Amino acid sequence: MKSKSVQHVLAIDTATAWQTVALLEHDQVLALVEQDAQGSHARSLMGAIDRVLREAGVTLKDLQGLALSIGPGSFTGLRVGLATLLGFRAVLGTPIVTVPTLEALAWNLREVKGLLVPVLKSRHNEVYWAVYEWVPGTGLRTHVAEQVGPPASVARALQDAKACTVFGDGWQAYEKDIREAIDAAGGQVREVRPEQQRPSAVSVGLAGRQRLGAGQVEGHQLVPRYVQRTEAEVKFDEQQGVSALERRRQRVATKLAQGRRARGRKEADPRARK
Repeated sequence: MKSKSVQHVLAIDTATAWQTVALLEHDQVLALVEQDAQGSHARSLMGAIDRVLREAGVTLKDLQGLALSIGPGSFTGLRVGLATLLGFRAVLGTPIVTVPTLEALAWNLREVKGLLVPVLKSRHNEVYWAVYEWVPGTGLRTHVAEQVGPPASVARALQDAKACTVFGDGWQAYEKDIREAIDAAGGQVREVRPEQQRPSAVSVGLAGRQRLGAGQVEGHQLVPRYVQRTEAEVKFDEQQGVSALERRRQRVATKLAQGRRARGRKEADPRARK
């Protein structure tokens, strides 16, 4: 698909409690609806989509593309957003492009130089994060791909960074812990405006238009980008010891080794062979 054919794009971000829907014509925002949809994406998303279409005077049939924030984020929110756009594609054949949620956040700061570190809340006092940088003439460069872990993992990855911009609801929730670790390493954190901390369907739409222009549309094998650790891995870090799964493996290995030693002693003892 050539970029000149991409005119109207519907973009949505349901990866967090902050639900945002935008309608773009080229790079211009025709309509935008943003709201707190904690636990209510399934009830509120279609209403938000209908509103932006009516405000822009555009119908679903007029769309050249659908852009979706694909995760990581809320399991329920991601599934609702994906199912909605898959339904549109099934009926109308409109192509879908996906944008990783953390990458879309980096598009909030398109004019900011240096390292960008979007951080989103996950479960079990963990965060999702990645490291990007805008490179003139090239675009957005990924320095560290999406990660999930305790807040301290963000600071450890930035120990050699003299200055960076850390933002997102994960930063707002764990700012003290992350900032202290970065300060201790001699780094510096730049501040951003409150509205730049939140996901934006406008950023999803702009990144999505770029993908549409390059023909990077999604096929039928489309699933949310969860980027989650297993419960066993989380428990391991929380206990700062050996996980329950590993303990079971060790017990089995110990019993097998004991059995082998006992058989070896029996075979080596002449009296045992009589």
